[in-house]
Amino acid sequence: MSAFIFRRCRAISKENLINEEIRDKEVRVIDTDGAMLGVMPIEEALNLASEKKLDLVNISPNAKPPVCKILDYGKYRYELQKKEKEAKKKQKVTQVKEIRLSTFIEDHDVQVKAKTASKFLQDGDKVKVSLRFRGREKDYTARGMEVMNSFAEAVADVSVIEKKPLFEGRSLTMVLGPKNDK
Repeated sequence: MSAFIFRRCRAISKENLINEEIRDKEVRVIDTDGAMLGVMPIEEALNLASEKKLDLVNISPNAKPPVCKILDYGKYRYELQKKEKEAKKKQKVTQVKEIRLSTFIEDHDVQVKAKTASKFLQDGDKVKVSLRFRGREKDYTARGMEVMNSFAEAVADVSVIEKKPLFEGRSLTMVLGPKNDK
């Protein structure tokens, strides 16, 4: 039973308090058309809302006294959800794509992978370039750095190095971000 009450209180705290959930003695009331009705006891405000067959919604709980508005709560929540959905549509989610290289990769293969990486960068994504040293390749770390630098030069026109080539265990990684030419 107490777990149910705890969950209900948590759900209430996330959203606006409505009608009987408002615990304050006095509230500042705003009418449906935006007219200020003034500060009044909570019972009077609830009666006013019920006469209009609408809800009393606490829209600013931190104010002294709290500001409540008389409105249709279902419609109000629908409008808020609609606004959030529109805001999400306008967001661009950046993804991190990975390109894997090897220590003894040919120049043409580097160019092909650079072309793929430049497509990712033009789409606004970041690119993580990784080069794994297998077996005795660990002795050729200088060659690995050369490969990374040649890759960075190949995509220099569309990218910015966000994280320089760095050793992480047996691999060498670098992060490239899209160039902002605005």
